[in-house]
Amino acid sequence: MMKIDQFAENDNRAVYLLSLGAAETVTGSKHLLKTPELNLLIDCGLFQGIKSMREKNWEPLPVDPSSIGAMILTHAHLDHCGYIPLLVKNGYRGKIYMSKPTRDLTELILRDSAKLQEEDAHKANKHGYTRHSPAKPLYTTADVEAALRYFEPVDAGKPYRLSDHIQFQLYPGGHIPGACSVAIDCYHKTIVFSGDIGRYHSELFPLPVHAAKADFVIMESTYGDRLHGAGNTGAELAFIIKDTIFNKGSMLIPCFAVGRAQEVMHLLYKLKFQKDIPVEIPVFLDSPMAASASKTLVKYPEWITIAPKEVSRMFSGLTINQDYEGTEKIIKRKGSKIVLAASGMLTGGRVLEYLKHYITDPKNTILIIGYQAEGTRGRALLNQTHEIKIHGQYYAVKARVKEIGGLSAHADQAELLTWLRDFEVVPPHIYLVHGEPCAQEALRVKIKDELHINPIILKQDQKEFLFDIETNMV
Repeated sequence: MMKIDQFAENDNRAVYLLSLGAAETVTGSKHLLKTPELNLLIDCGLFQGIKSMREKNWEPLPVDPSSIGAMILTHAHLDHCGYIPLLVKNGYRGKIYMSKPTRDLTELILRDSAKLQEEDAHKANKHGYTRHSPAKPLYTTADVEAALRYFEPVDAGKPYRLSDHIQFQLYPGGHIPGACSVAIDCYHKTIVFSGDIGRYHSELFPLPVHAAKADFVIMESTYGDRLHGAGNTGAELAFIIKDTIFNKGSMLIPCFAVGRAQEVMHLLYKLKFQKDIPVEIPVFLDSPMAASASKTLVKYPEWITIAPKEVSRMFSGLTINQDYEGTEKIIKRKGSKIVLAASGMLTGGRVLEYLKHYITDPKNTILIIGYQAEGTRGRALLNQTHEIKIHGQYYAVKARVKEIGGLSAHADQAELLTWLRDFEVVPPHIYLVHGEPCAQEALRVKIKDELHINPIILKQDQKEFLFDIETNMV
């Protein structure tokens, strides 16, 4: 593996980019900007999905964490923040900059991640479905506590200096509460990291924005080959709900606790208020973290587009479950119901308990509303698998599996192009990250044909020369 000290001899005058994750994949976001003054890490996420990806989380980084001078976090999803406790555990001692909502949400996410890992390791050891002796968590709650000391919340829209020649500024990205793109002024060049780009039709979050100009853009490409559709998302959801009720079944909606859960809660409230779905249908939110994350909407009203009173109304007709005993009661409760539970890609957590019971009954519906990474149970369901493995056992897939793309938190291909066109001048150097190869290639060709810029698709651990600070040569 390449180490930081293996860069070329002219390192003292060059700026490089190195993707340590989310290169030709959608998980493990870690992008290192190597400069003569400072090594700067943008995001620090966990790899998720297929086993070969998850195993990367256990491998040491190809750079020494202690050599990284500062880190900027774009938002609080696990594939962008979940590796932070390990980064600190392995020697990182710099500040971790992020927006104020991101600071609150990241703490929730990391505490929950550590708790789930500890619980999964305990269950694996107790029931023997592990090849490790014993199974251990990737990191612990104590590791999270240690990492929190380095968090440095900052205001979006204000410049912050990191060194003599480097400063950064956050711009709201519209993806989830607190999500931002990052503009880094580095030796008189502007380098923009998009983070995850939000939708242009969200009911909760403002439009994504970014710096007016950029010399280099490192942008996500999750849905680079897909359009979400222009249909009525509310009407589509209402139809699926009523159809499930007609069949005397229940609906399970796996959703990310931060962002998607709040969007769905708001939409369900509206559908009931408008009587587009039966008012009496019980709705359960089995994710204390999602409930806590919803409070962030009230705490930071400037990050959402609806009034705080509207946020409070979202909880009307909604039952929040706090513990596993409550999960069992909800599962055993007779009659149709709607259950929202994390995680969004069915990788772990309480949603798996519901999946065990609901997936084998053809009356039920499993509704997929977000991106499903390769190797996840969610992707397998979309690919029409006939069985799902959960905690060492196989379950036949008999429930109906539906998908609503309009509820995704990620911009589609058209919106990604809109985001690029919003620069005063289309940036001359575009690098694609956070996307699977087919999506990235489709977006690369689209950008080349319509914007006349040929983007570069970054490879894992492959350094990319950006410019020489003395000559400004690119």
